[in-house]
Amino acid sequence: METTFELGYALDTFYFLICGALVMWMAAGFAMLEAGLVRAKNTTEILTKNIALFAIACTMYMICGYGIMYGGGDWGPFLSGIMADGATGVADEPATYAPSADFFFQVVFVATAMSIVSGAVAERMKLWAFLAFAVVMTGFIYPMEGAWTWGGASVFGMYTLGDLGFSDFAGSGIVHMAGAAAALAGVLVLGARKGKYTADGKVNAIPGANLPLATLGTFILWMGWFGFNGGSVLATATVESANSVAVVFMNTNAAAAGGTIAALIVARIMFGKADLTMALNGALAGLVAITAEPSTPTPLTATLFGALGGILVVFSIVTLDKLKIDDPVGAISVHGVVGLLGLLLVPVTGSATFSGQIIGALTIFVWVFVTSLVAWLIIKAVIGVRVSEEEEFEGVDISECGLEAYPDFTGGRS
Repeated sequence: METTFELGYALDTFYFLICGALVMWMAAGFAMLEAGLVRAKNTTEILTKNIALFAIACTMYMICGYGIMYGGGDWGPFLSGIMADGATGVADEPATYAPSADFFFQVVFVATAMSIVSGAVAERMKLWAFLAFAVVMTGFIYPMEGAWTWGGASVFGMYTLGDLGFSDFAGSGIVHMAGAAAALAGVLVLGARKGKYTADGKVNAIPGANLPLATLGTFILWMGWFGFNGGSVLATATVESANSVAVVFMNTNAAAAGGTIAALIVARIMFGKADLTMALNGALAGLVAITAEPSTPTPLTATLFGALGGILVVFSIVTLDKLKIDDPVGAISVHGVVGLLGLLLVPVTGSATFSGQIIGALTIFVWVFVTSLVAWLIIKAVIGVRVSEEEEFEGVDISECGLEAYPDFTGGRS
């Protein structure tokens, strides 16, 4: 059975674009999840962050990010050469999809990495400080580590991760752990929310305002993840690639289910209650855990990998609270700690090496954390990163955006 080149090109391009649209829909998932897990008085600001960071990510990746990550010489400034036909264009070998489709698919991944940061620094960060960091993260920090991994470039001429046996199919480390590393740096510079931790070390729960919204956000992310992982097969026009896509979809779903069940059970054992927020984070943890290699595990193995992520995320969230690292939505645990787990699980079923995975994880984390820390400190010195204590008490909706998400209910406070 043969597929003509033109038909294969059209199918793969269309598939790439649809998967990119699914990943773009994850931006809505992050927005709903974060809006549900913050207090009512901070909802408008977190929604503003989410739509603004997506726009900034798209623009910065167009200006310089894609060129840094995949070699700017081919495309020219501002992607001026990307309009070419992939079959006859700038590449040495004909591509099986349009170059512009590849850019579209890649740019929504950048926005995903940046979305991870917004939830972790919620409720006390200045809006414009966050957006300034988004420019640096999406235009430079992420594209650099992306060049060393998916781009195949050497790490400052010292070593090449691919040669060491590093593999990350769809971005457990490259996207998720990178976003969490940037978030951790921001949280350390920013500090905890007022009232979260007492002087005697007690942790005060600060519940979110809208758990239905958070649940909707999780389901949207679950759905969008099929594009995130499925699109990373990069093709669907042959029998082999179509089968691979089907396996990836199946395993992605299985891991999310395993993570949800495991987190719910662990939360019940630890807290005596079926904690919805832990179940939601368990689903996301399962998805992050399988993202590094969803094409080789069996469905049962994928479910178990997801369950490991679901178990780990509960313990990680509790541990970070004990360390007084305040993450309102659990993003550092879900995407960072479980992202590392995902990388370390790849050699169990895939061809990567444990040493390659560890070196790759260290490379990504050290680069993103250190550069992000420098960026956050510079922003802090120039314009400051934290709102005043009074503004935090009143809610950043009023001080940063001038309007409330629930004006009939909050009356300026919640």
